[in-house]
Amino acid sequence: MFKVKFYKGDYLQRQQAANADKAAAYVEHHFNSSASPTANYAVVVVGSNASSTSRNWGRWYAKAVAEQFGTQVGGDAGILVGGWNGRGDGNVKHTNMPAVLLEPLFASHPQQAEAIRSEAGQAALARILAESIRRFIPGGGLIAFSVGHKYKASSPNDRGAALAGGGTEADHAEKVLEKAAKLLTEEAAAPAPRTLRVMQGDRLLFETVVDEDAVISWSSDRNLLSIPEVDAPAAPRATPPPRSAPAAKKAAKRSARR
Repeated sequence: MFKVKFYKGDYLQRQQAANADKAAAYVEHHFNSSASPTANYAVVVVGSNASSTSRNWGRWYAKAVAEQFGTQVGGDAGILVGGWNGRGDGNVKHTNMPAVLLEPLFASHPQQAEAIRSEAGQAALARILAESIRRFIPGGGLIAFSVGHKYKASSPNDRGAALAGGGTEADHAEKVLEKAAKLLTEEAAAPAPRTLRVMQGDRLLFETVVDEDAVISWSSDRNLLSIPEVDAPAAPRATPPPRSAPAAKKAAKRSARR
């Protein structure tokens, strides 16, 4: 089972409070921004002391976001260890648990800003985050959520970057975290079989269980998703009972007379 708690205050205090609560994982959500309106990659900051769990978690998340939104993966295969020349490191390096600082989309990119504002875009980001937590924190527990820029005691009016077309980074990051919290706390946490889902925005179009070893392939030329069939075991053939010796002799005589 997962529980979620939102932490407020300056970044160090948030991490210390999550440590005191013995949280299983720590997530701080931001959106990126650039002077160039065409910058479009997903990246995750992990602390300079990041564990392998944090690094693998960050890489998986960045790749999933890039695939979902058709963007690139930034940093070192999706992560920046220690942040941008140290920026962001202090936001996650003081935890006793795996921790990630998310920068999935660019607030400065007009199309990505529209996705950030949309219900469908927020729902997709929340789904990816919830899936990543279930994958890399399989034992459940308390998940600490931190809204980047918002609720800082030292800068209470900070809301981060402005979104192209209106809105602020922090307010929309909070909406994504709220949706992810709902997914984590309301969905069953029990291990489930491997499931293939096809979604359009936040609407589920198709869902089926697939074999754990199945290789699923997509053909862009044919617009075809191939899911191998799992062969059912063949039914055993019925074996006729052996004939007695006298019955066998009688059958042989009848065959000889024909």
